[in-house]
Amino acid sequence: MGLTLTLLLLRRTEGIFRASTQVEVYMSPYSTVVLAADLTEESTLLAERMKQIVGDSPCAVHIVHVIEPLSSAYGGDVPMDLSPVQDQIQDQAKTHLAEFGRQLGVPEAHQHLIFGRPQSEIQRVAEECEADLIVVGSHTRSGLARLLGSTANGVMDSAPCDVLAVHVGEG
Repeated sequence: MGLTLTLLLLRRTEGIFRASTQVEVYMSPYSTVVLAADLTEESTLLAERMKQIVGDSPCAVHIVHVIEPLSSAYGGDVPMDLSPVQDQIQDQAKTHLAEFGRQLGVPEAHQHLIFGRPQSEIQRVAEECEADLIVVGSHTRSGLARLLGSTANGVMDSAPCDVLAVHVGEG
């Protein structure tokens, strides 16, 4: 998928260039990657697959974690205040995102914690940072869940770039 270059390093000795070292360098076709992480153990698998694709090539990695507002999960008509629960979810996600980003060496400025619909927010971040690859987890679904769709399918349908959907297990 990428390009492997063989470089011949020359050393000048007494006015004559002589071959000193031959080096092979793998160049990924991707320069900016968005890693859509749910911050579970499965996110580590996504990161591993991403590293297999980009290798040691210098590329910018952005981690995106989207929290769906609880009110939208319940159709917006909830007879109680969910903001304390939402705040607790956000605090935990912020801590997990920072730790995951640290493990991958992703700077804080490239760690995105967002409230909204996952598929549209992942696409928005990919467009904003001009990503050329989105890495997202995909679960095996059946029945009603398959009919309703998934985040991975939604991202693939209208992504502004390539999408790597990594199978991460049952959904």
